[in-house]
Amino acid sequence: MKTLLLLRHAKSSWKDPSLPDFERPLNDRGRKAAEVVGKYIARQNITIDLVISSPAVRARQTIDLVLRAARRSPELRFDQRVYEASPTRLLEITSQIEDDRKSVLLVGHNPGMEELLALLVGVEQHMPTASLAKVLLSSKKWDKILAEKGVLESFVKARELKPEEVGRR
Repeated sequence: MKTLLLLRHAKSSWKDPSLPDFERPLNDRGRKAAEVVGKYIARQNITIDLVISSPAVRARQTIDLVLRAARRSPELRFDQRVYEASPTRLLEITSQIEDDRKSVLLVGHNPGMEELLALLVGVEQHMPTASLAKVLLSSKKWDKILAEKGVLESFVKARELKPEEVGRR
């Protein structure tokens, strides 16, 4: 059994219109939301063997803050193909993951993340910024994850997490 965690990057800033999309950083709300997601991962004791992330600035900043707050240090790979990826491209990326990796976190952008989630579990689910989906897959091989529908074990939005879910007092 495999676990695929899908994380949409946190809220980014549009303050500087001269910045290319790829270079947009997180805004204050996004930084706080990324930390909340990280605390949720820690509180729920979610294991992460590998992170594959878009190299866009907002995705890099998101995963840095998430991992720091979660106190996790898995292998981290930045893959240009994740940026602006279709669900087909994201499946291609996941199909290349080594089969000894049990739990993988994919950090990316919409609409690809939402569409991949729908493809995996058969239900459409809007993924706002800083939302995390945990999908359980019955496959033992990453290149066979579409053989059966996955199970959406949990879906959280940073802005809706309660203090007891993230360990805040």
